[in-house]
Amino acid sequence: MGKKSLEERVMEEAEFLCSAVNSEEGRPFNLHFLVNNAVCNVICTTIYGKRFDYGDETFKKLLHLFEKFLKEETGFLTQLFNAVPILLHIPGVRQKVFRGQKEFMDFVDVLIHKHMETWNPADTRDFTDAFLKEMKKGKAAEESGFNYNNLRLVTADLFGAGSETTSTTLRWAVLYMILHPEIQSKVQAEIDKVIGRERSPTMEDQVSMPYTNAVIHEVQRCGDVIPIGLPHKTYRDTELQGFFIPKGTTIITNLSSVLKDETVWEKPNEFYPEHFLNANGKFVKPEAFLPFSAGTSEGRIQLQVRGTVRGVICSFHRDSSVV
Repeated sequence: MGKKSLEERVMEEAEFLCSAVNSEEGRPFNLHFLVNNAVCNVICTTIYGKRFDYGDETFKKLLHLFEKFLKEETGFLTQLFNAVPILLHIPGVRQKVFRGQKEFMDFVDVLIHKHMETWNPADTRDFTDAFLKEMKKGKAAEESGFNYNNLRLVTADLFGAGSETTSTTLRWAVLYMILHPEIQSKVQAEIDKVIGRERSPTMEDQVSMPYTNAVIHEVQRCGDVIPIGLPHKTYRDTELQGFFIPKGTTIITNLSSVLKDETVWEKPNEFYPEHFLNANGKFVKPEAFLPFSAGTSEGRIQLQVRGTVRGVICSFHRDSSVV
C-alpha cells in the first residue's frame, strides 16, 4: 500500500532520528521522546501516507493523547474493571476512567476525515486509502468488517501494537550498548566492514552481520518487554499433558520463564549475544526465543500448565515447536 515499502520508510525515518540526535551536539537529553517520535512516524506514514516533523503541533498532540491513552489502559483501575466488570455499570464511571481513550479516538477521527477529503480511489497512498476503497465495495464488504468503526479501531491498534513495544526495545538496545562498550565496539566494527559509512543499511545486509543480528536478538531476550504476552482463549475443550482446559479458558503465557530458562540459555540473566551464535560464529535462533508473544497452531506447541482455574498460567518446554 502506498509508494514506499516499509523498509524504505524505516530507513528514511532513521535518518531524521540521527539528525535529531546529532543536533543535541553531545548535550544530555531524553532519548525517550525522539525514539518514540521516530517509531510513531513510521506508523503514520503507513496509515496516513506522510510523516510529521517532530515539532509539528498535530503530531505532538497525537503522541500526547496516545501516551495518555496508554497510561489508562495499563493503570490500576483498568485492571480492577477487568477483574470486576460490573463496576463499569456505575453511572459516569466509564466516561471518567476512559476519558483519554475517547480523546485519542476523537483525534483519530479528525485525521481520518481529513484523509477522506483528499481521497482518490485511483491512487492508493496508504493503509487508510486501501481501507476506504474496500468500504466502497458495498454491503458485503461492510459485513465482513470494512466499515468506518473498524477503520478507526484498526488505526488505533496499529499505534498501540507497534509503537510502544518497538520504541521500548530500541531504548533497551541503546542502554545495553552503553553498559557494554566492548560489545558496542564489535557491532560498530561489523557495521563498518559490511556497510561502511557512506550508505544506509538494508535487510539484505542482515545475513552478512551475524554478530549484530545476535545482539539485536539478545536485546529482545534480555529486555523482555512483554513478559506475559497477550492473553489468549481456548476455542474448544482441550486436554494438555493430562490437564483438562475447558473451552473459553483464558491462557496467559509466561514468556519470561522461557527467555530466562537456565536449561536453554548459558547465561540467562546476563546480556550475552553468544546465545545466538554457534561455534563457527554463525547466527542461530533457539526455539525458546519467544519475545512479545506466542502464536501457535493447534497441536504444534507443548505447554507446561502451572495452574488450572479459569485463568491458566503456562510456560513452554524448551523442546516446543512453534509456528
